Amino acid sequence: MYLNRIKLDMTNRETMQALTSPNRLHGAIESCFPGERIRKLWRIDTLGGQAYLMLLSQSTPELDTVCRQFAPPGEGWESRPYDALLNRIEPYGVWRFRLTANPTKSLHNDNGRGRVCAHITVAHQKEWLMERSERGGFLLKEDEFDVVHSQWLRFRKGTEGGRPVTLLSVTYEGILTVSDAESFKRTLTQGIGRGRAYGMGMMTVIKGMSP
Repeated sequence: MYLNRIKLDMTNRETMQALTSPNRLHGAIESCFPGERIRKLWRIDTLGGQAYLMLLSQSTPELDTVCRQFAPPGEGWESRPYDALLNRIEPYGVWRFRLTANPTKSLHNDNGRGRVCAHITVAHQKEWLMERSERGGFLLKEDEFDVVHSQWLRFRKGTEGGRPVTLLSVTYEGILTVSDAESFKRTLTQGIGRGRAYGMGMMTVIKGMSP
């Protein structure tokens, strides 16, 4: 697998629209893998006021078009193999993590019909992640991670006349402990929760500094 990073042009109108309408980025990312249907995760990171597109994929993407659309003029992208990090994952390992996800709950009415709603309080957002941690191969302590950012995203699926979509993007940061190495590797490569096509579910980890 490969982890790719593209610096985004914060002065570009198209880029700024894409940051609040992730369907634009979804379409651009899909075009990076012509003829392929492969597993991939992506998210937007903001560091020091600068936004970056992070993309994890099974094969090397063709990112020239994405750079022309959203990166500063003349900028390329950074790419590195991800297997070296995955090979370092061991039980009881302690890592700093960052995750952007869409924490949700399912509600059912008297007719048995369900609808999916976002968790809107920090307490419920943290509880949502803790409930998924064991299955995901990691352990969390409530006082060792937090929600650092949340943002509502509203757009239409597919074309401008498509179905309206509303997602709550929530970013977590903190410390975790690996409980099951193989399950945790699946979490890193397959993601957590809903909305993965729209920049949700991608967790990254690092030792000793912010991921």
